[in-house]
Amino acid sequence: MPDFKFLSYGVADGLVTVTINRPPYNVLDIALMEELNLALDQAAKEQTAKVLMITASGDKVFSAGVDVMDHTPDKVVQMIEVFHGILKRLMVFPLPTVAALNGSAMGGGCELAIACDMVVATADAKIGQPEIKLGVFPPIAAILMPKMLPLPKVMELLLGGGLIGAAEAQQLGLINRVFARETFHEDTQTFVNQFLSLSQVALMYTKKAVREAAGKPFFEALFTVEQIYLKELMATEDAVEGLHSFMEKRKPVWKNR
Repeated sequence: MPDFKFLSYGVADGLVTVTINRPPYNVLDIALMEELNLALDQAAKEQTAKVLMITASGDKVFSAGVDVMDHTPDKVVQMIEVFHGILKRLMVFPLPTVAALNGSAMGGGCELAIACDMVVATADAKIGQPEIKLGVFPPIAAILMPKMLPLPKVMELLLGGGLIGAAEAQQLGLINRVFARETFHEDTQTFVNQFLSLSQVALMYTKKAVREAAGKPFFEALFTVEQIYLKELMATEDAVEGLHSFMEKRKPVWKNR
């Protein structure tokens, strides 16, 4: 297990929790992002894991983004390589990923959040990409947001650099659930519990099917998904157990294989 200075890492009951711990703004500098890459590599190896959750310490800001000092010409190449390494790992992470926004997510913090499969947030959180106000643009958001939002809204957010509240972000589809700050941790745990009670391999192959079908024409996508279902999922013990438990009117006992 790597020795983390800027992160907390824990595994309990199938949930891997990675907590950014650089309050009060949880700014992502190169050193912290290198640790986050290592944490994601470690999480992908956890044999009992069913869900990865990324959150942060404090009660105001999930992350104010990548450190502006790391955008200077002498550091920008390394910064992009390290930061995009995080996003690449999230894009191929085999199990469900959840960003739990304990506060506002701006710039790289917003990109980190929307790169996860699902996002929950406190009701007072704001998210957005203010990079344009510094004369630059957010590469990851420029790719992901058009897949998630109508193009005119993407242009407003990226070209204007404004922040939107959690309620509006939920309405647009950037955020799954908005919770009161007072019950945020309990509500977030309840949200992830719905996945933790399921089969690890079923979660993994469902996510694989969605990912590999995305962007393909219907019949090509259908063939891809059929192969995952028939040749991979149906070869697992859990697929058989799930069917048997339903017919026998009992709760399934997952073997996660």
